[in-house]
Amino acid sequence: MTTSIQVENTAPTASVPKLERRPSLFDTVLTEIGHAVHVISRSAQASRPNPAGKPTAQDNTLSPEEARHAAGLMRVNHVGEVCAQALYRGQALMTQDESIKALLYEAATEEVDHLVWCDDRLKELGSRPSIFNPFWYAASLGLGVVASRAGTPYNLGFMAETERQVEQHLDSHLQSLPPHDTRSRKIVEQMRLDEIEHRTTAENHGAKALPAPIKLAMRFMSKVMTTTAYRI
Repeated sequence: MTTSIQVENTAPTASVPKLERRPSLFDTVLTEIGHAVHVISRSAQASRPNPAGKPTAQDNTLSPEEARHAAGLMRVNHVGEVCAQALYRGQALMTQDESIKALLYEAATEEVDHLVWCDDRLKELGSRPSIFNPFWYAASLGLGVVASRAGTPYNLGFMAETERQVEQHLDSHLQSLPPHDTRSRKIVEQMRLDEIEHRTTAENHGAKALPAPIKLAMRFMSKVMTTTAYRI
């Protein structure tokens, strides 16, 4: 009788490393184009509910003049969010610090929430976003890429200064909105809280104050943008 003996192979097997495919430049460009299309085409989706809630019949209390004024202010806010999230995505594209990249993308996502909320309110007011949004998006994305090349402290400095100027705009809008336009007011108030948090986060991560000429240039461009967006 023949007895067969099976010998178990106990030799350790070498683990095969998993190869992760890093996004190519082409992948990155396609991603940014897709994101830009969603923003410009008004198909972007918010990750949080609209702070104004759902509209009711009691909300339609604005006169035609008040509605036009509120729409102009919300269009300005909408353009500001187009610029802010495009700026942060541009900054995130080139930064090498993964933690800062994550911080910038998180802020950009919240800016998209603001963008959608403002767009919702514009629709309710029977209005539309600025026709110059494609230009402002491209310009802000390019500025973000340039800012990221200045190093992390100045990169975060652009974020902090952007949010500081946006806070000032929102404060003025809260003063200028019709007193009984509670829907616009709730949106602007939540936006303001988020912008303060973004600025504080940037400062806590080492944001460096920008030179005065750059701050003045940012204010000048902001003035051009807001004046134009209020009307068209």
